Amino acid sequence: MEITLSKSLLIAVVLAPLIGSIIAGLFGRQVGRIGAQTVTILGVGASCIMSSYVLYMLLWGGAQPYNENIYTFFEVGQYSAHVGFMIDKLTAMMMVVVTFVSFLVHVYTIGYMQDDPGYQRFFSYISLFTFSMLTLVMSNNFLQLFFGWEAVGLVSYLLIGFWFKRPTAIFANMKAFLVNRVGDFGFILGIAGVLWVFGSLDYATVFANAPILGSPQAQMQIWSGAITLFGTSYQVLDAPVIWSIATIICICLFIGAMGKSAQVPLHVWLPDSMEGPTPISALIHAATMVTAGIFMVARMSPLFELSQTALNFVLFIGATTAFFMGLIGIVQNDIKRVVAYSTLSQLGYMTVALGVSAYSGAVYHLMTHAFFKALLFLAAGSVIIGMHHEQDMRKMGGLRKYMPITFVTMWIGTLALVGTPFFSGFYSKDTIIEAAQHHAHVSHSWVATYGYWAVLGGVIVTSFYSFRLLFLTFHGKERFRDAHDDHAHAHGHDDHAADAHAVDAHAADAHHGDAHHDDHGHGHGPHEPHETPWVVTLPLILLAIPSIVIGFFGIGPMLYGTDWKGAHAEHAIPGQVHSFFTGIVDFYNPSRDTIGALAEEFHGPVAFALHGMMAPAFFLTVAGFLLAVLFYLWKPELAGKARSTFAPLVSVLENKYGFDKLWIGGFAGGGIKLGKVSRAIDTNIVDGVVVNGSARLIDLAANLLRRTQSGFLYHYAFAMIIGLIALLGVLMHYLR
Repeated sequence: MEITLSKSLLIAVVLAPLIGSIIAGLFGRQVGRIGAQTVTILGVGASCIMSSYVLYMLLWGGAQPYNENIYTFFEVGQYSAHVGFMIDKLTAMMMVVVTFVSFLVHVYTIGYMQDDPGYQRFFSYISLFTFSMLTLVMSNNFLQLFFGWEAVGLVSYLLIGFWFKRPTAIFANMKAFLVNRVGDFGFILGIAGVLWVFGSLDYATVFANAPILGSPQAQMQIWSGAITLFGTSYQVLDAPVIWSIATIICICLFIGAMGKSAQVPLHVWLPDSMEGPTPISALIHAATMVTAGIFMVARMSPLFELSQTALNFVLFIGATTAFFMGLIGIVQNDIKRVVAYSTLSQLGYMTVALGVSAYSGAVYHLMTHAFFKALLFLAAGSVIIGMHHEQDMRKMGGLRKYMPITFVTMWIGTLALVGTPFFSGFYSKDTIIEAAQHHAHVSHSWVATYGYWAVLGGVIVTSFYSFRLLFLTFHGKERFRDAHDDHAHAHGHDDHAADAHAVDAHAADAHHGDAHHDDHGHGHGPHEPHETPWVVTLPLILLAIPSIVIGFFGIGPMLYGTDWKGAHAEHAIPGQVHSFFTGIVDFYNPSRDTIGALAEEFHGPVAFALHGMMAPAFFLTVAGFLLAVLFYLWKPELAGKARSTFAPLVSVLENKYGFDKLWIGGFAGGGIKLGKVSRAIDTNIVDGVVVNGSARLIDLAANLLRRTQSGFLYHYAFAMIIGLIALLGVLMHYLR
């Protein structure tokens, strides 16, 4: 008997967080703080339990994937729009990750936001985000996907600007909103292309008919190769520019992913999003929303596999983000911004995996990254609380004896992030590096080679800035005492970057209201760091567990179709891989299955880890660790010398390669200047010359004509005589 998932259960998964959000948001004053936190935590907790049950039924309960429409928006001719769910293993895994991390963030928020006047509003927002993200991942059509896509963007905007009385927060959320509009413009063009080609927005219909995009007829002329000026045509190219329709659609869809998943050059919003409270940094900007683009491309793999050009574009963007955004993390001093640039880099790794057709590897890293990066963000928030809202790592040091739980859990998250063998991050990250290496070997293209060296170089960069964060925060001298003395006597505004100072200021003010909390200084004696309450440390412990074990137990079943020990099923056919994603990520040409090609060399998680210890990535990780030890434990003075020696490079990194200036001063500033020029043209030429000028010309002519009308009879008689003489003169000239 075929087992099917319950429609009512799936609807409840989505609506439970929404109901909690509505109650906390609209009736927050009536239910109070306790009521708001209770109803939202219960809603997200119930959704997490039901999502876990759905995953269990798909994996071990014999349930078949679910794909049905729940509600019809409209039907116009051959076009229709529906609300529906497509629930397979990929969707169920995303549902569990989203709801589990969201649940822990809800619990963590009780401690972090306890004194904030917007307590109920914050719980409403994060529950609304959970609903939006579930709508996105569970959708079975592009229209519902776009609804969830825009909804998570809206909630992100609200949460980044949660402390709306601070100008820096308002600037950050506006920046995030506008940059994402650029990506979303490409995304909606891609969706329009899908509707134009297939006549449907339903996933199943589109994927079933996707091979038509691979036909020679599925092409479009982009440019004839000629330029026409003043009616004359000039041939610039010998042949017209013709693109595959699959390439156009996929690149447009990926531009949407570039905005949502913060890929170069649409990445500039994510570091500034740290203006929001730390819980949303963990939930939205590390574990869930920023991975929406990765999920979308993996879901659209049947389309992307039809365009090698689009995949090369994806690979190039991901490789650039993975390496160059990681470099910026080296020069950051704000603890949250270091983790933010780490997020950018890791999203680049996932994008590289997509570009080399290792879709399952990208989603696998998405899952492991969600746990250890949420752990790092929440641990950073714990440090900020323990340090009385100080975020500058140079004013910390020696915190391990004051915050032991935060110290241990942050070490676990860091070891997972840098790819330490046997930790979760190692299995997913090394899989991506091996996939990039395999792709470079078989494709022989420059972009594939660039992708491999970029992710390999990113290993030492990640290791260095991650251990730098640990050593500056938890080891070495207790610099917070010196920092307090400096602040008390000189109001301590040292030379650290302005953006870090802005975040420090907002964290101190906004976390405990807008005007009454500024207690790190002013001569009252140094504050002793302290461990945070259990509502903060418990989520850290619960996130640390999957950060250690989920990679070890998950790599075989999820990627290579084995059990957790690496053994293949007895009925398995040699050369065929039946993994967690089989039937979800399929290939028209089996030779393009990068993860399938790596399966022959997989012999279990232990052998994989031991083999990894002999790979270049491991030695680069150790090199990054040793460099951090040298600069920040053994010889701290070397850091200042290195900064002076490489001052031009440091300046480039501190200026973030000029991307902020490009967007703010270039595009935004250019738009303002264009508007001013347009206004000047409109005022001085259109209104001043054409409209008002024509009126003034008529007025002048009227004034001149009015002077000829004196009202005296002899003036008119004289004019008639002059006119008659002139007329006779003309006639005589032409009649002679």
